[in-house]
Amino acid sequence: MFSFNKGQDLIRKKIPLISKNPGVYRMLGKKNEILYVGKAKNLPSRLKNYISEKNLPIRTERMLSQTKNIEITTTSNESEALLLEANLIKKHKPKFNILLRDDKSFPYIFIGKNEKWPQLTKHRGKKTRDGYYFGPFASAGSANWTIKTLQKIFLLRICDDSTFKNRQRPCILYQIKRCSAPCVGYVDPNSYKRLVDNSIEFISGKTRNIQKDLSKQMGIASKELDYEKAAVLRDRIKALTQIQSSQNINATNLSEADVIAAYKESGKSCVQVFFFRSKQNWGNQSFFPKHDPDEDLSKILSSFIMQFYENKNAPKLIVINKEINDKKLIEKTLEIKENKPVSIKIAKKGNELKVSTMAEKNAKEALTRKVYETESNRNLFEQLSNKFCLKSNISLIEVYDNSHIQGSNSVGALIAFGNEGFIKKRYRKFNIKSQNIKNDDYGMLKEVLFRRFSKAVKDIKNTLSLPDLILIDGGKGQYSVARKAINELGLYDIPIIAIAKGKFRNSGNETFFFENKTFKFNKNDPMLFFLQRLRDEAHRFAVSVHRDKRIKGMKKSLLDQIGGIGKIRKKTLLNHFGSARAVESASLDELRSVDGIKQSVAKTIHNFFHN
Repeated sequence: MFSFNKGQDLIRKKIPLISKNPGVYRMLGKKNEILYVGKAKNLPSRLKNYISEKNLPIRTERMLSQTKNIEITTTSNESEALLLEANLIKKHKPKFNILLRDDKSFPYIFIGKNEKWPQLTKHRGKKTRDGYYFGPFASAGSANWTIKTLQKIFLLRICDDSTFKNRQRPCILYQIKRCSAPCVGYVDPNSYKRLVDNSIEFISGKTRNIQKDLSKQMGIASKELDYEKAAVLRDRIKALTQIQSSQNINATNLSEADVIAAYKESGKSCVQVFFFRSKQNWGNQSFFPKHDPDEDLSKILSSFIMQFYENKNAPKLIVINKEINDKKLIEKTLEIKENKPVSIKIAKKGNELKVSTMAEKNAKEALTRKVYETESNRNLFEQLSNKFCLKSNISLIEVYDNSHIQGSNSVGALIAFGNEGFIKKRYRKFNIKSQNIKNDDYGMLKEVLFRRFSKAVKDIKNTLSLPDLILIDGGKGQYSVARKAINELGLYDIPIIAIAKGKFRNSGNETFFFENKTFKFNKNDPMLFFLQRLRDEAHRFAVSVHRDKRIKGMKKSLLDQIGGIGKIRKKTLLNHFGSARAVESASLDELRSVDGIKQSVAKTIHNFFHN
């Protein structure tokens, strides 16, 4: 049993020193790691609850038993405290908080502003460019579908600026009627601007006016006997009508809203988010917050909302399926953050209830699938432990492979697999640095393992958690090298398994090496399929990384190899001489004559090619 009395004694000593202000408190462990982040309207009053309540939850008692220090940050109001709490939870991921594992940014559709020929494109990340942003979309697929739709109806360009400026004739998008070919002057600036304005109206939900305008233009074109233009306009109207009819299937009055539904079962939860913008459903996404099994669903939902919108724009309306704590405070906080009214409503009737019920159903189904996959993986881990007589339970496997072509562009790859499947954020690539191990698979493997685990050994806070099992794509030789490398780092307890391809590299004839034993599986054994899947994923990742590196290397010019020649000087030289070969052939005097190229730089370039 753990004792939480010391944690309570620490809080008693701290309370007299804390002012009665709103703010955030952080519970710290013995290594100064953050265990828990909480906010309060009155800090001393909130902390007193930890020592006055007799029947604390087991999770809280466990946290207090590990607490060695408390840090306090005061704020001017409770809303600031709530924002700071969400920010700290997202940043530090304390193990006793409800955690939303959401590290990705959602895609937006971007249309340029104040440009002669605005571009239509997909955008992720910070909104630094001047233009119109529409979103968020739940997935790249839904954003791409909308872009294709806009292309069909409004014929906007999607090519980048460099391609646009250098085209001499229209591309295939013009031939299939998805672009108006502004690159070669097939449309005048005013007409293109009208197309851009119409596309913005369309995304904003104003489709009727656009349809009337297109019909009017088609009528005029027919009267003027311009049947080709009339046919183009007819196709655009047809595409618009099809889009409208598909949207009317799920017609809703939600013009700008997120519908959030939470569902909990067997100590796990799923939160489903539906994005509605301009009365259109822009997709949905499932989230699986990490929390204590006994955590209340309303608390999970309120924590989710604040963490979700910590780095995202909140809509005017958020529809939820459960009552939450601090609803008014969260509304106020989001209003301050977004500088616009934000309302949180519980779905009770009409379309809101209909969509909320659908979201809750999706959350339930997604959680069921997640639990099934997790349990299946746990069973596989258990079978794997039994088969190889491993001493400890498995919850994390790392798989290693390398890829190269006769030693060139050599890369090592690491993939990770846990209870919930492949963990993409733990994938790593290693560019092989050692020059003396060219075409040496053993040397490459040793370097990769040393670089990966030497960091983990030095990491005192253990942020780089160690795997429970290492899987190597290779035979007995690779196993020996890996075992020796890991032992040299003092990690004797991590088991290693090597998987060697069978005779004639036939799938199903693999041999497994572990310690001083060899293992074989029946061709239809589920365990064999599981290990093959892990190996093949590592191989796929390694090959894709190697291919990207090779392609990138092909795009480099000779000028990239010269020290002191950056993008600007490279561009200047290529614009002056026309090619890298011409720069190579240029005399010292010719190099000196180029604007922006100093004498010392000209000498460096000349010496590079001629010495």
